[in-house]
Amino acid sequence: MPDTVATIFVVDDDDSVRRGLARVLRANGLRVETFASADDYLAHTAYQGLGCIVLDLRMPGLTGLDLQARLVEAAPALPIVFLSGHGDVHSSVQAMKHGAVDFLTKPVDEEALLAAIREALSRHARAQQAQSERAVVQARIDTLTARELEVLRCVVTGAPNRQIAAHLGISEKTVKVHRGRLMTKLEAGSVAELVRLCTQADIAPASMP
Repeated sequence: MPDTVATIFVVDDDDSVRRGLARVLRANGLRVETFASADDYLAHTAYQGLGCIVLDLRMPGLTGLDLQARLVEAAPALPIVFLSGHGDVHSSVQAMKHGAVDFLTKPVDEEALLAAIREALSRHARAQQAQSERAVVQARIDTLTARELEVLRCVVTGAPNRQIAAHLGISEKTVKVHRGRLMTKLEAGSVAELVRLCTQADIAPASMP
């Protein structure tokens, strides 16, 4: 398990299942919050820490797949481990297609569950790290002027300053000035680093002639 104590959200309409899962997870050093329905889970305060959801497939009202659909837009969404009392191949395919970490059947094997949760927490930690890095990059990008951003989009194509100057209708000397400033602002030491930053920030290269 990751060093940070994670919270596992158990969503299942069966009270005995919720109690059993909570007991196992707490015995393994995890914090647990339980919910009897998808609606109950959606009503709780948004969670910003490390965690995952252990989710029953079939519940009254919103099903597990319904809840997954509601949460898929979150960034980064808590990963989901599905539990089902039925061998529903179609549902398992749908769940995995939309990003579920695993699809386990009840009664769930304790080691299989813990392994799935370890994978879920690892994925969530990586997603949180990537989101944090994107935020840092975007903050740097936001310091660029409109012209510097134009030059940046040209630079990452690999075009020389002369070609960039002709494309933007400015002097080569001006391109060099903007290029130096944007490299400083973005804390980049090479074109390769600029390409990586633009990829993280979803900045498309310019369409150079």
